[in-house]
Amino acid sequence: QLQLAESGGGLVQPGGSLRLSCAASGIRLDYYAIGWFRQAPGKEREGVSCISRSGGSTNYADSVKGRSTISRDNAKNTVYLQINSLKPEDAAVYYCAAVAVLNSNDDGGLFSRQYNYWGPGTQVTVSS
Repeated sequence: QLQLAESGGGLVQPGGSLRLSCAASGIRLDYYAIGWFRQAPGKEREGVSCISRSGGSTNYADSVKGRSTISRDNAKNTVYLQINSLKPEDAAVYYCAAVAVLNSNDDGGLFSRQYNYWGPGTQVTVSS
């Protein structure tokens, strides 16, 4: 069974950067599109970014577009999310999620209900 584990969260100053990692175990990750989601206290879970099996198709929420990069290394069974120019409103628990897709260019989308497997999350705090 596919298991996901996020890492790389922590305390970052406004304007700083971080790279989150999503490591998979149990099954080869290249069968899955991967999405990153976040949830701040009192708010609904929000889709941040997603990437296709091949890595050739990606999508970003408007809130992070232009300052975020999602990538994957299937050989390492890991997906990454780099976010630059962090803002206080980026603070949240960040989750990665996986959905099995047939089309290698299907990026899975930014709707959480599409995804079957979830990691436990990693906390990102943005504060000076």
